This record gives sequence, structure tokens and C-alpha cells, in this order.
Amino acid sequence: MDNFPILTALILLPLVGAAWILLVPGGTEVARAHNARMTALLTSLLVFALAVVLWLNFDNGNGGFQSIEKHDLFGPYFSYHLGIDGIALVLIALTAFLMPLCVIASWDSIQTRVCEYMAAFLFMEALMIGVFASLDMMLFYIFFEGGLIPMYLIIGIWGGKRRIYASFKFFLYTLLGSVLMLLAMLYMINTAGTTSIPELLAYDFDKDVQTWLWLAFFASFAVKVPMWPVHTWLPDAHVEAPTAGSVVLAGVMLKMGGYGFLRFSLPMFPDASHELAGLVFALSMIAVVYTSLVALVQEDMKKLIAYSSVAHMAFVTAGLFAFNSQGIEGAIFVMLSHGVVSAALFLCVGVVYDRMHTREIAKYGGLVNRMPAYSLVFMVFTMASIGLPGTSGFVGEFLVMVGAYKASTWLVFVIATGVILGAAYMLWLYRKVVFGELTRHDLQSILDLTWKEKVVFAPMLLLVFWMGIYPNSFLDPLRAPVAKLVSQLERAPQQTADAR
Repeated sequence: MDNFPILTALILLPLVGAAWILLVPGGTEVARAHNARMTALLTSLLVFALAVVLWLNFDNGNGGFQSIEKHDLFGPYFSYHLGIDGIALVLIALTAFLMPLCVIASWDSIQTRVCEYMAAFLFMEALMIGVFASLDMMLFYIFFEGGLIPMYLIIGIWGGKRRIYASFKFFLYTLLGSVLMLLAMLYMINTAGTTSIPELLAYDFDKDVQTWLWLAFFASFAVKVPMWPVHTWLPDAHVEAPTAGSVVLAGVMLKMGGYGFLRFSLPMFPDASHELAGLVFALSMIAVVYTSLVALVQEDMKKLIAYSSVAHMAFVTAGLFAFNSQGIEGAIFVMLSHGVVSAALFLCVGVVYDRMHTREIAKYGGLVNRMPAYSLVFMVFTMASIGLPGTSGFVGEFLVMVGAYKASTWLVFVIATGVILGAAYMLWLYRKVVFGELTRHDLQSILDLTWKEKVVFAPMLLLVFWMGIYPNSFLDPLRAPVAKLVSQLERAPQQTADAR
């Protein structure tokens, strides 16, 4: 495995699959659609197999970058430079895990322009893996911004009634913040004379400039996470996106903002991060309380889960800026857990939407009488979202609160209310949809989970309990890079004090 370019293979495979779907003729429209689905499924399963191989060959004790591939293309200003640490590893694995499930979930629900739809998902998978594997700053930016294009098309072509509005809002919000990040990157390249992320991590930027650079990166990552008050694009995008689009958006794309903080803001601008941590804490506390209260009054199932995503990602930002190993490890674990649980909740909404063509909570009730298997699956993911011990949701939130307590007692007090409010809106949703009398005539003949839907939910259920019962298998790759990051952050205030 030492000489095999596994990261390049992970990026190239989906691109080859997408090209095959679009370029190879397959006879009739029905035959082409079937071939597209099969190609997308086989390609995504192969990518997942490669991700498993990558994980098995990963050295948990090494805090540096591994599986490095480097080819200089344009001198110091751009190079094809790939590599991963434990943080990138778990996010690549999450991406590869969710993509085959998205393909299966779209098997019957997407009937128009199937070839283009499957190709867009494979193209997006390649770009998302590229974001986490890039060790060149300009390459990172290309992958980071490139991911907007397939998601824009997925929402705009296969979305709901207001899909054009939602896709434009999603594109403009995320692009605007990224323009400032690009300007900051150009300054950093000009100052340091390199685009290599490992070299930039070792470069000591001037403390006065760090604040401006930090704010420029923050403009992009805060929108991507998304943080309050730049979160308003997310509910619209989720409501209008097809089910699998919501899965990828919640499962992976929101994690790019958190990953950006970990890769750039914290290690490259440690002084600015310490100075502006109060701003992040304030926005995180507002997000947890405000978006949880907004979720409580939603009438649309998808919108409620979208607002819950903003509240959960506020836990992530609070943990990252606690500047201790528990907070940062907890934040990454929350990202992983949310990637699985929120994706599963959107799939649960998709199941009933495919049958009834409505997401309005008031249109449901008493589903347990007709859909016992669905009710059980929905209950498990609801409890994981709340953070029930034994599920993935508990571990991350507990670690974040331990880390936040070390940073600020006020911070942990306010974000702890998010757990209570989270239980309120998720249990309210579950009670309204699943329990009660089955009085509506159109629900009398609703069917329980099909075998395809069971195939999608089974690995997600397994992962939720695996992460909850044995979290060390996911925390072990994180410990070395997080310890390295924490030591960098601890040195920064000391160096500032010595300089004074």
C-alpha cells in the first residue's frame, strides 16, 4: 500500500464513474437510467472499500500527515499535494459511507434525468473527498468551491417548488464568504512564498495581520457550518433539495466549515483565535438557543431538522474554540455523529414524503399502527439526535460540554439548554408523526419500510450504536492530531506574553 496513490484513487474513481454514466450510450432511456444507477452504486461501494483500506492502514500514533502524494505543477503557487491526518481520515470515511446510501435512497424516487442526477452525486463525492485530502491551499480552494456546482444543480433541477430560489440563495451565500477567503489566501501565499499547508502551518504570521486573515476565513467557514446569523440559506436549501441532496448537505457539506476551522483558523492564526474566541462563543450560544426555539414552532419536518442542524453545529464551534482536547475531539465526534444521525432523519422524512407527498407535520399521526418498523427506526435516530447515552449523539455532546466547562462556565450553561430544547422539539415531532389515533383516511393504506429502505437504514443504525458504545474506535485516529493542535494553541498566548 505504501506506493499506491490511494487518495488519488478515491478522487478519480467517482469522476470516472460520472464520466462513464454521461458518455457511454446505453440504449433506451430506461436502460440508461438503470445503468446509471448500477454504475453509481458500484462506484460508490468501491470508493467506500478504498476508504476502509485507508483507515485500516492508518497509523493512529502519528500526529502528522500520511499517505502523502505530491507533484509540483506551477512552482510555489500550485501543486498537486494530497495527504491526511486523523481528522481528514474520519471525514473521508463519513463521505464514502453516506454516498452508496444516497444512491440506494434515490433508486425509485428519482425518475427524471437519472443519468445526470447520479453523475452529479459522484462528481460531488470526488470534490468532497478532495477537500479533506488537499495539502495545497489553492487545491483545497478549488475543491471547496467546486462542491457548490453539483449541489446547486441537484437543488435547482430535482428540488421542490421553490428550488430556483433555494439554489441561488445557497450558491450566493457560500460564494460570497469564500471570495474573502481567497483574498486572504493570496496574501498568505505572497507572504510565505508557498501554497503548501504543512509549510503554512509552521509559518508564523504577524500577530496584527492574523486577525484580518482569521476574519476572512471566518466569513467563509461560518456560512458553511452554518453559524447564526448566516444560517438562513440552510432551511431553504434542505426543504427544496431532494432527500439524498439533504443527506449530503447535512452529512458532509456542513462539516467542511468545521474542517476549515481545524485546518486553517486554529493552527495558522492561533493568536487571533484566542482573541476572537469570545465572538465564536457568543454566536454559538445564540445559535443553540435561538434555532432550537425556532425549531419548536416549525410545521415542516425538513425545516425542523434543518434548524436542529444549526443548533448541533453550534456545539461544534463551541467545542473547537474551547482550545482543549476534550472540546476539539468532542466537536469532531459531534460532526461525525450529526453526519450520520441528521442524514438518517432526512431519510426518515423522505420515506413518508415518497408515500404521501407532503412534509407537513399536521398531515401525519398514528403511523405506528401501520408502520411499526419505520417507527422503531425513526425512534432510534430521534434518541440519537437528543443525545441518549448509548448512541453516538451522547459521546460528542458530553465531550464538548466537558471542554466548554474548562473554557467558560457560562458557555456550558447556555449550550446545555440546547440539549433540553433539542429533546423538546424532537420528541414533539416524533409524538405528532408516530403516536396518536390513525384518523386520516389517506394514511390507512400507507406501507411500511421496503427492503431497499431497510438496506439503507441498517448500516446507519449499526454505526449509531457502535459510535455510542465503543467511541474509541473513532476517537483513536483523532488523538494525535488534536494533541498537536492543542499544543500549538497553548504556545500562542505564551509567546504573545513573552513578546510583551
